[in-house]
Amino acid sequence: MSDKKSSGAGALLIIIAGIFWGSMGIFVRRLNTFGFTSIQIVSIRITLAAIVFAALMLIKDRGSGRPAPRDIPLFLGLGLGSILFFTVCYFTAITILPLSTAAILLYTSPVWIMLMSVVFFRERLTAKKLIALALAFGGCVLVSGISGGHLTAAGLLTGLGAGVGYGLYSILGTVALRRYSPYTVTALTFLTAAAGSWIICNPKDMIQKFISSGNPLNLFLFCCLTALVTAVIPFLTYTLGLRTVEASKAGIIATVEPMVATLIGIIVFKEKPTALSAAGILLILIAVIILNLSRGQKPGVNEKTDNNI
Repeated sequence: MSDKKSSGAGALLIIIAGIFWGSMGIFVRRLNTFGFTSIQIVSIRITLAAIVFAALMLIKDRGSGRPAPRDIPLFLGLGLGSILFFTVCYFTAITILPLSTAAILLYTSPVWIMLMSVVFFRERLTAKKLIALALAFGGCVLVSGISGGHLTAAGLLTGLGAGVGYGLYSILGTVALRRYSPYTVTALTFLTAAAGSWIICNPKDMIQKFISSGNPLNLFLFCCLTALVTAVIPFLTYTLGLRTVEASKAGIIATVEPMVATLIGIIVFKEKPTALSAAGILLILIAVIILNLSRGQKPGVNEKTDNNI
């Protein structure tokens, strides 16, 4: 596969990830009706996804799932510092800020990814990237319908923490993919995050809610579907995409997520669209198109990998 086609396929994988992440609201709202807290929903999602990723690793990378001692901090950073940290920060921000404000702070992640990529990977800060970043962020603002709600110091810090943690996955994931296959990276990341989540999710209360749900088997199957759609598929496709797409570019492409969430809100939950949300969707699409006007250059940060998908 040529470098140009490989990069295009990687961008498509990241778009697919954003589409699946954008469907998260359907599943979270349903699980909320069973009384699960936001942190418990995070733990359920991460734990079940970790089991699937571990199985994939055993099938695809049998014998290579043990990280080198020097890489243990890397996977601790991916699991605890990125996946678990950003979800806890984001759900905390949601409880103390208007949802639109929390979403905008989360989607500062492309900014952090771009800055970290320049520092750690020496990626070029091109005019095309800056224009696409401005369009994508502006689109997220319009799609989320930010209303200037009351912004506290705690809300600002947790919201920005979510954006940094979200962006950190692209940075640390790019480093991990130089040494391990995508299956090993996602498995070790989610196993670490799952272990951390059980410390903070009040497991006894969570298990009791399963038992008292009236139909624990159906609830468990729905939780499995939640993990598959909102974690397994998107994180695997995003990680695969990072092999051929620069981290900064991937972060901007992934902003299709709020666009998809808005469309689902309109179609599934009968939310009324606005002219601003429509304009925001258009800006995000333009940003993605600009980034994919390829010049046929090979991404400099992902030139490793002998692993086959």
